[in-house]
Amino acid sequence: MKFNEFHLSAELLAEVEKAGFVEASPIQEQTIPLAMEGKDVIGQAQTGTGKTAAFGFPTLEKINTENPFIQALVIAPTRELAVQSQEELFRFGRSKGVKVRSVYGGSSIEKQIKALKSGAHIVVGTPGRLLDLIKRKALKLNHVEILILDEADEMLNMGFLEDIEAIISRVPEERQTLLFSATMPDAIKRIGVKFMKDPTHVKIAAKELTTELVDQYYIRVKENEKFDTMTRLMDVEQPDLSIVFGRTKRRVDELTRGLKLRGFRAEGIHGDLDQGKRLRVLRDFKNGNLDVLVATDVAARGLDISGVTHVYNYDIPQDPESYVHRIGRTGRAGKSGQSITFVAPNEMGYLQIIESLTKKRMKGMKPASAEEAFQAKKKVALKKIERDFADEAIRSNFEKFGKDARKLAAKFTPEELALYILSLTVQDPDTLPEVEIAREKPLPFKYVSGANKGNRNHKGGNRRDRGNRRDNYKKGARNEHFDKEKRYRKDHKKPRNTSSEKKTGFVIRNKGDK
Repeated sequence: MKFNEFHLSAELLAEVEKAGFVEASPIQEQTIPLAMEGKDVIGQAQTGTGKTAAFGFPTLEKINTENPFIQALVIAPTRELAVQSQEELFRFGRSKGVKVRSVYGGSSIEKQIKALKSGAHIVVGTPGRLLDLIKRKALKLNHVEILILDEADEMLNMGFLEDIEAIISRVPEERQTLLFSATMPDAIKRIGVKFMKDPTHVKIAAKELTTELVDQYYIRVKENEKFDTMTRLMDVEQPDLSIVFGRTKRRVDELTRGLKLRGFRAEGIHGDLDQGKRLRVLRDFKNGNLDVLVATDVAARGLDISGVTHVYNYDIPQDPESYVHRIGRTGRAGKSGQSITFVAPNEMGYLQIIESLTKKRMKGMKPASAEEAFQAKKKVALKKIERDFADEAIRSNFEKFGKDARKLAAKFTPEELALYILSLTVQDPDTLPEVEIAREKPLPFKYVSGANKGNRNHKGGNRRDRGNRRDNYKKGARNEHFDKEKRYRKDHKKPRNTSSEKKTGFVIRNKGDK
């Protein structure tokens, strides 16, 4: 269905066409007509399916710009998603003169209060900051006609349920409510029952948890070898746009610094960065001014970034659902993508848990060698030189250096000059700056029941069984160790205290002694 079939106003339709929107996505096609009629809707669809437009277009249509009060409230789980929704609503409502404000933690509340005082028709905000503003009487919701809950399951996961209920209780009962969620846990269903009037449930069949367009690989690697393994792989793969996921904020900062040292255009986002910086980074990434975005799971949730070709899981996620969200950043809009997960030997259990959720077995990948990375870099450098020589704008500058170039040509052979250019262009693997990434505490060992049975009969199964050695040690080998100790004691009795032990009152006992 095309957007010009939804009976949208000329102002909104002009903005939609300007943005290049033609065909509605399934969630938009089903939700927009219902929302335009004023019905409550529960929209179930995955991230990146166009939910902002699904609730945004009907909302913008209903806004009366002559009315100075807040008429619509959008609750979002993260500041990034709040800003993203605000920007999109502003863009489409610009011709109509709709004022859209976003409010979120991590930024000056005074500035946000000032912005609200200057007028707002739609407010988009995170639960915590919305409550703060309500308590300060800076946010009045008594004229709200449309309430939107975006990424409701994510807000539930982040522990915002009570905050959401507190906000909803301050919105007039006579309103339209639109709720969007990727999954539908019981707590979300209860919100629907409690706060919505006969809602229509629109469910868009989820694609495979992990799209067939994403090739999934894992590399078994020691913690201290991860960074070099990843950067070599990046040199070989030459991703157009990639996201690296780290488990902690510290990890993100260190990875970003290390990637920059190695010559990558990289920036990181996490919760401790000020909002201005986070938004600049995201814009640079979207506009192609960065090659690599380094992020924590929370910072990357809900972000609609197109064109990502590679996802690198520097740290394996503890939560399998996070893995699904991570790799969902690539393989979009019919384009193929690749995800590579770096797994420490003691984390193989988590890999198996992820595979059981996605119902897809990851392929083992051989790490790239330093020599392979070097050869790949040379290939890229040669292509760039050829491209530059074909560029008339670059060639037009050559004559400025004509006199000096001729002097060099007389002094050195063409081969020597070419060697010099390449040595300046390509980083020698022997001279790469050392990068130290602080060790993170490994995930607690996960034992997967049945991992040693039929599941491991696949090709490569024996290798991956090694991940269970630690568990076997826990269960059996340790006991065997103590049995040996017993054999050394002929009488199998407790060892007697030495005189020194008696003096201090401190007794060293073996585990198992009573």
